[in-house]
Amino acid sequence: MSTGTIEPQPADSEPRDQADGSVAKGMALMVVAMLTLPIMDGIAKTLAINYDVSAGQTTFGRFLVQAVIMAIVIVAIHGVRALVPKQIWYNLLRGAVMSLAVMIFFATLRYMPIADALAVFFLEPFILTILSVVILKEKVGWRRRIAVVVGFAGAMLIVQPSYAVFGAISLMPICTAFLFAVYLILTRQMASKDNPFTMQFASGIGGVLMLGFVVTVATLAGWSDFSSPEIPEFGIRWGLIFAIGVLASIGHLIVVMAFRLASASILAPFQYLEIVTGTIIGFYLFDEFPDALKWGGIFIIVVSGIYLFMREKAVSENG
Repeated sequence: MSTGTIEPQPADSEPRDQADGSVAKGMALMVVAMLTLPIMDGIAKTLAINYDVSAGQTTFGRFLVQAVIMAIVIVAIHGVRALVPKQIWYNLLRGAVMSLAVMIFFATLRYMPIADALAVFFLEPFILTILSVVILKEKVGWRRRIAVVVGFAGAMLIVQPSYAVFGAISLMPICTAFLFAVYLILTRQMASKDNPFTMQFASGIGGVLMLGFVVTVATLAGWSDFSSPEIPEFGIRWGLIFAIGVLASIGHLIVVMAFRLASASILAPFQYLEIVTGTIIGFYLFDEFPDALKWGGIFIIVVSGIYLFMREKAVSENG
């Protein structure tokens, strides 16, 4: 899942309007990232099912590795001073919110098929539209309002059979989508003065701090899905957790590169390619495959989401 990995870009890094194929390169990079990032979800599900590693521990490791890798890259390229963001508290808060979103999603994967969870997560653009109206007082026309309603209807087609089996757990991807939308709202509200590398490093630190707190509380409370009652031995478990962190860091840097070459309105619809990889991984590793009803819900969410992106682009271009 690309939750929190697609870092919104600073205002001074708008993609260039070039005729030299940069947009096509950006699209190609986005495709690579979206087909690669769901591998993290497959590894997280493997850790949960085969090795009984909690979502809290997996996510803690993922953000810790991200912070370390980003620190090394930043120091090598920009120097030690670049590690400290200009708006440190906002960046830490963004990382904390993002880490909760990822942890809840990883916990969901213990119970739900990867493709189903990813599809429900993609309610995020619709939730973001609602929050933009409520918090940022943005105007949203009737066409986008209908797209939001239709998108939620598609999600219910996916959630309904899962809810009958798993209960409230099937609603957890919606929580992830909500938290990620809040993360984007926080980003919109602050003047972006930091480079993407510093933002990702600060997000990693914010995530580590939040998850350290959550894992400690969950362990004391006995919440097995989020706690870490036993630190697993070094070996394959920590190797897989490390792999998640590396994939997250590399995948998200590829996304940053893509957004430097093409606009968000062009690249955003490519996020739905995650469902393709998620379906393949779920089928080959866990014998999961969406039924006809769920495919119908996925289709509705994707079509409604793409329409929402295109409509927002048209509105922005027309002022």
